[in-house]
Amino acid sequence: MEFKKSQKLYKKGLKHLVGAVNSPVRAFSSVGGNPLFIKKAKGSIITDVDGNTFVDLVLSYGPMILGHRHKKVQKAIDKALKNGYTFGASTENEIKLAKIVCDAFPGMDKVRFVNSGTEAVLSGIRLARAFTGKDKIIKFAGCYHGHQDALLVAAGSGLATLSLPGSKGVPEGAVRNTLIAKYNDLESVKAHFEEHDDIAGVILEPIAGNMGVVIPQNDFLKELKAYLETKGALLIVDEVMTGFRSKFGGAQELLGVEADITCLGKVVGGGFPVGAYGACNEIMQEVAPLGGMYQAGTLSGNPIAMAGGIATLTELKKQNPYEKFNEIAQIIEVFLLEKAKKHGVEITVNRFGSMINPFFTNVTVTNFDEAQTSDTKKFATFFWEMMHNGVFLPPSQFEAWFLSSALTEKDIQKIAKAIDKGMEAVAKM
Repeated sequence: MEFKKSQKLYKKGLKHLVGAVNSPVRAFSSVGGNPLFIKKAKGSIITDVDGNTFVDLVLSYGPMILGHRHKKVQKAIDKALKNGYTFGASTENEIKLAKIVCDAFPGMDKVRFVNSGTEAVLSGIRLARAFTGKDKIIKFAGCYHGHQDALLVAAGSGLATLSLPGSKGVPEGAVRNTLIAKYNDLESVKAHFEEHDDIAGVILEPIAGNMGVVIPQNDFLKELKAYLETKGALLIVDEVMTGFRSKFGGAQELLGVEADITCLGKVVGGGFPVGAYGACNEIMQEVAPLGGMYQAGTLSGNPIAMAGGIATLTELKKQNPYEKFNEIAQIIEVFLLEKAKKHGVEITVNRFGSMINPFFTNVTVTNFDEAQTSDTKKFATFFWEMMHNGVFLPPSQFEAWFLSSALTEKDIQKIAKAIDKGMEAVAKM
């Protein structure tokens, strides 16, 4: 397998694009080599500019849950395009998609559509502060909530990949009201409340996906929500990655909690730039034009994105692929563990619903510190061997792999063979 055209485009892109990419994780910094440039995708398969084909386990980091260019989604988008691209005014499809989303999340009466997960989260936090009248927010180390200044501290994913502790250009004042706790550690949350009386809420990913897949342990979320209620603080659940991936709705419901504010993205737009935040009527009354918390966006509720979102969620509800996702994820977990054992490689595998990934460590991974015990050099070797054997993975140890309902039995067998080759390559390091 050769990547000559991708290499050529990478060199060409360096002139006018920063690092030849528009998002840092795409740069392949943690795995070495040049980034791939993609030409097209269909169903479970993605194709690069050199004509190499891969089973896609990136899926644009989640939203292509039906696979690429699903015929019903494509049809809806084509129809919407004939009417125009953007109006800066309301359309009926915004109302239709809002109902689908609100019906899927208990406790969500109203939703506001925005253009990205980052925008959804920054708006959700602003809303929590507006509703409580308090300023501070607690986040968990390793949970990534977009590149807004206030939360770009102790994040996972891209920052961990690039070995950056934070980001230049973020002033101390921007993170003054951000407190860091340890995922799966309620005592670390309580310690902040003992020191501060102006905490508006806690934000977290219900299933962390930006330090690899990390799952809440021992009723952590339930106990966290119960504790926050005693403190008059809100639980903000970032389901940008997990929304509609483990059930038709949120992972929070499977975990037995109901968020005060839910932030969404990815799947809601069917692959188009969409985010959303929603809550009960009492909280959403704070948002303009009903209340004093201002948030706006000319492209919010874009008609093409709304059409893609409606088609995606309608088809997803019809397919109800969640039991199948669990079965496939379990099969891949077995592949990973068996092939690692066969070749004498130590790994830990975490999965939840349609999200899974291996950590190259013998440590059980329940937080960011434990995730960071992973051998990223081993992952880099594994990554490239998987690529050379036709499986497209996120180029970071600290990213979840995603499954789509377009996966075939042939795809699964290809993944199995690639894993065997990948573990063999790691063993030879």
